[in-house]
Amino acid sequence: MGSDSEELAAASRLEDDLSFYQTTSPDIAKLFERETQVKRPALVLVKKEEEKLARFDGNFTKAAITEFLSGNKVPLVINFTREGASMIFENSVKNQLLLFATTNESEKHLPTLMEVAKSFKGKFVFVYVQMDNEYYGEAVSGFFGVTGTAPKVLVYTGNEDMRKFILDGELTRKQHQVLSFLYVTLAEDFLADKLKPFYKSDPVPENVSLTTSVTCHIILISHTSLYNQTQNDGDVKIIVGNNFDEIVLDESKDVLLEIYAPWCGYCQSFEPIYNKLGKYLKGIDSLVVAKMDGTTNEHPRAKADAFPTILFFPAGNKSFDPITVDVDRTVVELYKFLKKHASTPFKLAKPATPEPVSTTKKADEKSEGDNAKDEL
Repeated sequence: MGSDSEELAAASRLEDDLSFYQTTSPDIAKLFERETQVKRPALVLVKKEEEKLARFDGNFTKAAITEFLSGNKVPLVINFTREGASMIFENSVKNQLLLFATTNESEKHLPTLMEVAKSFKGKFVFVYVQMDNEYYGEAVSGFFGVTGTAPKVLVYTGNEDMRKFILDGELTRKQHQVLSFLYVTLAEDFLADKLKPFYKSDPVPENVSLTTSVTCHIILISHTSLYNQTQNDGDVKIIVGNNFDEIVLDESKDVLLEIYAPWCGYCQSFEPIYNKLGKYLKGIDSLVVAKMDGTTNEHPRAKADAFPTILFFPAGNKSFDPITVDVDRTVVELYKFLKKHASTPFKLAKPATPEPVSTTKKADEKSEGDNAKDEL
């Protein structure tokens, strides 16, 4: 085969988990449904999955062969298991189309999904998540924000930007043709950039309207196990995915945001400090202390590389990336940071109890920063 054989050999060196064979026998070609009249060279991939054969019809080059193998060597639909995870996340194809279904429901959905997968090879990795699997079903469903037991389908862009696009509507009672149409539509609309991303969100807490002249928010993204609140009337306000734009991205407000995980010991240690800061600043109209559970709420502007992460969104600059707050996590240092970076200047409220007449002038002229240290 000359150069064709060399191209195949070059591709084989990149695939340690595949066995490569070469033949000139017409009888062997017939076994793989490659008749003698088929243009040579011909290449087939033999699989153990339901899709027994995959046929290569591209240019016989190392790059084209490698791309074909990458898109076809995995099952049409990969079960999300410990073994399947590597095939999903190490795949050169990053976009994933995932079906979430219980064992009983999967019998109706998987055949349809496999048919659709044949039409989108190389564009998506198709994944089945068994929601009632005791080892990974709940964890994976929770990561993607999938709740309940009804089947759901979504597209995931992978670990780089981690956007999700969910298929709306009830899937349980749909017939095969309708399901196929819905899956195809979701895939095509995603590729055409017609979909709006889906982000996880807890229910919007009560009393979230901030109609006063508040111009600066301090927001702690937190977990309900640490901050067991269902209303938004405390010193530390609650932010969820669905009220993030309204509060955090309000251009008239300055926002300090901490992103945390419920299992994070540092976040738990930081809670009383942050609560004290919220209590201390509650009387200042230009400041609002708030929090959001970073494991059950998502927003494209609230990204954390580690836990806890503290971000600051200056008023009037919400189109820019927030400032990462890299100071000691004490009330005084956070207060100093706010004084320096808040777009709207603020002053601490005077103590509710009047000072005695004998208070010295020196005490009256204490710096605001010293007052903060003394009171905290």
